[in-house]
Amino acid sequence: MALKTRSSAAHAALALAVSFSLTAGGPFAAPAVAQVQPAGPASVADLAEGLLDAVVNISTSQNVKSDDKAPVPQVPEGSPFQDFFDEFFKGDGGEGSNQGQTVNSLGSGFVIDPSGFIATNNHVIEGADDIEVNFANGSKLKAKLVGTDPKTDLALLKVEPKAPLKAVPFGDSRTMRIGDWVMAIGNPFGLGGSVTVGIISARGRNINAGPYDNFIQTDAAINRGNSGGPLFNMKGEVIGINTAIISPSGGSIGIGFSVPTELAQNIFTQLREFGETRRGWLGVRIQPVTDDISESLGMTEAKGALVAGIIKGGPVDNGSIETGDVIIRFDGKDVDEMRDLPRVVAESPVGKAVDVVLLRDGKEMTVKVTLGRLEDGEEQANAEDAATPDEGTKEEGTAPDTGAQAEPEKADLVLGMGIGDLDEDARKTFSIDESVKGVVITEVTPDSAAAERGIVPGDVIVEIGQEAVTTADEVKTRITKLKSEDRRNVLMMIANRTGALRYITVRID
Repeated sequence: MALKTRSSAAHAALALAVSFSLTAGGPFAAPAVAQVQPAGPASVADLAEGLLDAVVNISTSQNVKSDDKAPVPQVPEGSPFQDFFDEFFKGDGGEGSNQGQTVNSLGSGFVIDPSGFIATNNHVIEGADDIEVNFANGSKLKAKLVGTDPKTDLALLKVEPKAPLKAVPFGDSRTMRIGDWVMAIGNPFGLGGSVTVGIISARGRNINAGPYDNFIQTDAAINRGNSGGPLFNMKGEVIGINTAIISPSGGSIGIGFSVPTELAQNIFTQLREFGETRRGWLGVRIQPVTDDISESLGMTEAKGALVAGIIKGGPVDNGSIETGDVIIRFDGKDVDEMRDLPRVVAESPVGKAVDVVLLRDGKEMTVKVTLGRLEDGEEQANAEDAATPDEGTKEEGTAPDTGAQAEPEKADLVLGMGIGDLDEDARKTFSIDESVKGVVITEVTPDSAAAERGIVPGDVIVEIGQEAVTTADEVKTRITKLKSEDRRNVLMMIANRTGALRYITVRID
């Protein structure tokens, strides 16, 4: 259909050119026709020819044990199907199906160093007992796994060639623009080195594949088996690693995704040097800055990452960054939205001193921070039994069963919430940790503004308008004051019973 369309367009352009040439110079001369631009590169044959030898097919095998104890079907002696049944049900061991079976899979990769380092996707080799690399000339080499990074779905392999291999260079994916031509080479459906051409359809795609999603989207045909293969620019430089597709049928529908080299190149360098990743770590819990939150903070636009918590023992557990700060720039890079911050921090070297620009109490300020190591910090973060919010509002769960215990005395409803002082009875009733300070929420009216934000009984109001509250009367006074100022929303810091914090805005009715 695409070829037919281009052919029709070419005929139409030719007809217009002929028509204009016949009338040129006459009293009704038509304006000059703009030169028709080609529909794409005339040919990528020379480019592909120089790159095919560096792209490899990766085959893996994994022994999967089976617990299937079903009896093996019996066939008459001498049956023509005897060999088939023996092979299918007994396998090489001849002891039945409970001996396990070998599962094979195929993917793609490419040589990044003549000494034998090969880049691919983690999901191509994950769980493999045996990895074999097949080259374009038909040769095969066993590969060992150097290291993996599940967060970006990348892996690095090493083979031992007898002679230097053909390698391809990395390019700068940051210079690529939407509409630029690209070429993919890989092993779709096990067919071997296949070349497809398309354009960059979009940049910075987030498909919820990992914490650092920043995919290049392309319409160059990518199918099963292309995973781990390179996406080239028209200079023959790798600007992406083909990783995922969107397809109801499993085949290409023109929506494929590649990990950009601006992210991948540093990962491969770390895997080669250390066998693991060593990412920078800031030690904060963050959430998006919504329109309501930005309005409550007096910001002119919703941007940046709102700090909802500080990891104990982390790089900024010294007061340099505080909860309620909005980080808008990190080491010279703008943080336009929340997901930008984890990526730029992770790409920074461990131990580097960086400038962090933030908004605090409506004023912009710069603080100096020395980064820690994410892989070490994850253990500290997990120990606090809290997760980084990735949505503006997140329900933390329901109130625990209180059994025969008496509930705190009901208070007047405020924004659909019953509130009370956080005394020992309230802590016992809702199992609230001793470290949590604030005003306890004893009830939430269904369909209220508070219920819409996922607030549940047992949550604790820590701050209102970035000011700490310790009594129910303080909460009422603050909200009354906001109403008198004709505020539409109230910004609150909420803690769950374990102390995990989040910022939310609740509509003032």
